[in-house]
Amino acid sequence: MSSVKETVISFKWVDFYYDLKRPILEEVGFNVRKGSKITLMGQNGAGKSTIFKLINGEIQPNIGNVHVDKKFTIATGYQVVLAEDKSLTVEQFFIKYLNDDSIRNTDRKIAEVLDAVNLKAKLDKKVEDFSGGQQARLLLAAALIQNPDILLLDEPTNNLDSDGIYHLTEFLKNYTNTVLVISHDADFLNSFTDGVLYLDVHTKRVEQFVGDYHDVVEQIKKKIEKDNMANARLKKEAQAKKDQANVFAHKWGKLRAVAKKMKEAAAEMEDDMVDNRKEDKAIKSFTIPLQEGIGGVLLDIKSVHIIKDDEVTVKPVDVQLRKDDHLQVAGPNGVGKTTLLEKIVNGDEDGCIVGEGVKIGYYRQDFSNLDFNQTVYDCLREVASQEMPEQKMRATAAGFLITWDIMKSTIGSLSEWQKWLVAFCRLVFLEPGILILDEPTNHINFRHIPIIAEALNSFEGGMILVSHVDEFVWQIRMDQYLDL
Repeated sequence: MSSVKETVISFKWVDFYYDLKRPILEEVGFNVRKGSKITLMGQNGAGKSTIFKLINGEIQPNIGNVHVDKKFTIATGYQVVLAEDKSLTVEQFFIKYLNDDSIRNTDRKIAEVLDAVNLKAKLDKKVEDFSGGQQARLLLAAALIQNPDILLLDEPTNNLDSDGIYHLTEFLKNYTNTVLVISHDADFLNSFTDGVLYLDVHTKRVEQFVGDYHDVVEQIKKKIEKDNMANARLKKEAQAKKDQANVFAHKWGKLRAVAKKMKEAAAEMEDDMVDNRKEDKAIKSFTIPLQEGIGGVLLDIKSVHIIKDDEVTVKPVDVQLRKDDHLQVAGPNGVGKTTLLEKIVNGDEDGCIVGEGVKIGYYRQDFSNLDFNQTVYDCLREVASQEMPEQKMRATAAGFLITWDIMKSTIGSLSEWQKWLVAFCRLVFLEPGILILDEPTNHINFRHIPIIAEALNSFEGGMILVSHVDEFVWQIRMDQYLDL
């Protein structure tokens, strides 16, 4: 009997586009075998989430074929909770995602998946009352409760603390069904990956590699170096042929025919050059200007509300935030970090007093403080100073890779990565006295992290930062630490 496992997902010559002039995928082909654990890599905006949507049938290819045998069930763990799901109780949330024939024994099944993601939750608690990290676990559990043959996970470590990432890692290592994961977390991926599908944002094609994540990254690096060397040689030889052809072209008789052949040979060499992948377009270095005319204590924190064993309690603290003071707020998922930040912004935390007239720039991890029906242009224009010229506004936005096409789009139509670009650009236009940042590295490629860290490190106002990404926090000067 053959030991080769059957193919569960097959892409053949797949093209996909929303706009014919701007294809997302071109001639994509790959196979995924049953029980394999595959990482889907690619730069921001390359189309990784599009591949997930093609697999689970949300969209159909314009050209080519995506084949998933109907006997295989699929579940997707998304990055963020849907707006219409936030008002559901835990029980209602899971019933929505259970298969129709699996309604019996729901309490037992819910208990099993909550245990798998290491989350304690009462069935009558609403989804919106959970922290970002807890909602991330609920999203994963909603996919698991469907008991799928194929599990698709889109940035599953976003918002998870180290404990949450550990439990997810152990679960995936022991999971026997097929898994495809989109993530930028190298150590997490390397713990379980069998192979990598690399989607190139420039060629629009997918290359398939076998091996663990670190091995594959090294393979990709060596392939780029090899292709670059081959391209350099072909370019040099093609130019030599062109130079000779130009000399012979001015001669008589047979030399003109030779010149023609040399030009054809040069063209063939140029055609043989590999469309080599380039680095992500990086956002430009930026600074967040400080609000003028402020001083003294910008924020006085005497007490905070925290959540312990599902009970709210008051914790006395003594923290004062002045200009150029950077505060890190830490604690496990569910302790109340996001709630605290939101209450400070809204003026609802009794023990926290914001200085009069101090503007707060708030980056919220789920972007719910943005108006999803608003255009990007209006979202930025409303916080930019009235004196700012249109040209400067557009130039600043362009530094965040916000094109005019994006400017005309609504916030709700953007990808999570594009919402991140808008949220940070908005902070620059706002010129705040205090920055409050809740997991600001979610949704971004690791190449952008040093640029963001540099901007936050140099911010001259007060700053509160919540982040579970140690490598990011270490690049930023922190003056005070509040462990909830």
